[in-house]
Amino acid sequence: MSENKSGSAAIKAGIWYTVSSFMLKAIAFLTTPVFTRLLTQEEYGNYSNFLSWLSILTFITTLNMSSTLIRARYDFEDDFKDYIFSIMILGSVATLICYGIVLFKVDYFSELFSMGKIYIHIMFLSLLVSSAIDIFQIVQRIEYKYKANVFLSIGSMLATIGVSLLLVFFLPDKLFGRVIGSQLPLFCINVWLYIYYGSKCRRIRLEYWKYALIICLPYLPHLIAGNLLGTMDRVMIQRFCGAEYTALYSIAHQCAIIISTLLTSMNTAFSPWLGEKLHEKKYEEIKQASKGYIMLLIIPAIGLMLVSPEVLYILGGEAYLAAKYVMPPLTLGCVCQFLYTLYVNVEQFEKKTMGMAMATIVAAIINGILNYLLIPRFGYIAAAYTTLIGYVCLLGMHYMLVRRMGLAKIYDTRLVVLVIVIMTMATMVINVLYDFCMIRYVIILVYAVFVMILGWKNRQIIISKVMR
Repeated sequence: MSENKSGSAAIKAGIWYTVSSFMLKAIAFLTTPVFTRLLTQEEYGNYSNFLSWLSILTFITTLNMSSTLIRARYDFEDDFKDYIFSIMILGSVATLICYGIVLFKVDYFSELFSMGKIYIHIMFLSLLVSSAIDIFQIVQRIEYKYKANVFLSIGSMLATIGVSLLLVFFLPDKLFGRVIGSQLPLFCINVWLYIYYGSKCRRIRLEYWKYALIICLPYLPHLIAGNLLGTMDRVMIQRFCGAEYTALYSIAHQCAIIISTLLTSMNTAFSPWLGEKLHEKKYEEIKQASKGYIMLLIIPAIGLMLVSPEVLYILGGEAYLAAKYVMPPLTLGCVCQFLYTLYVNVEQFEKKTMGMAMATIVAAIINGILNYLLIPRFGYIAAAYTTLIGYVCLLGMHYMLVRRMGLAKIYDTRLVVLVIVIMTMATMVINVLYDFCMIRYVIILVYAVFVMILGWKNRQIIISKVMR
């Protein structure tokens, strides 16, 4: 009976986390047009650069301590609250060490980050306590207490947007208002959580630090490399092209998140089923089920490519329409990211994470070198293609890793190649169509009718999947 209750709680929590994730993405997406019109392109680009460096440094400074909680909950069951606060302190100590290094050469890092010194101070002050909210959310998930987690996620998002709007409206320096508005509410929440967990802690133990570091440090290069692969394009555009082009690229990236969010949600639903079938060694069943799953991703991806100029106009206005040429390669990159995740799911199930980490590091290095060589020569649009190449490399490497395990047969490799070929052709054709609006509108209409007919013909299958 207790197992049934636990399973029911897990399903209920999972549904609410998925819903809240979509709500957060929707709020961020819907408020983007407001900020792109309140900020200049240069200000929006500088803000995107600030967020990119904040994302990169989060893993380096906090050491990703929160990833140890799922295991530590069982290893330190009687002293779990002591463990929680101990790793919070360790994350802050690591951040202070990094901050000291930056302060020692602050002029150098100001140039490296392409941001003013005041924003470096704001960033590290935020990082100093940033692990608290991550730790709280993971603890809540472990205990299936979704209500506080969902409330905190949505509440913090609304608070950052509300404070940002007020400060952008009333402060003469709108970039400063946007940065402070995004960080101040989160800083206050993190400080409150620090106080909360500190009041529950009896003592800080160095043995917990050793335990956490043994788990975190080997996995850290993979996380940093993965984060660099997703953010280094904007950092290098800022450095070589300027803030205005960072803004253009960032808006296009915001559009691509639509597909990325959808595909991530699909994988969240697919991966538990995949794990069950892998455990039962029902490989042919996986192969047959994955065919429709893989083909399904083509429909929204091509649809987004076709309407990219209109989405960009809604998000940023006419000034951001030039970014439409970035959308097709970014969308194709999301498709490749989704495809390699299918193989990553297998690697994780088989506990072959070392190869996974090496693949991510190699792809990040390739992406960084290509960005360094091509962005100065061809401009910000080159970053979309270098990111795409990085994801294609990852797909190839993960395929080879799974093939070495003898499990590549669980997916139809020819179908995977066919999807990439179709999407590559769509990328090239749609890029040309952006200059012929009437032809593109006719194709959009035909495509919409095709999708509706396809959905109607398969309505019984769709209904049965939803109701299951």
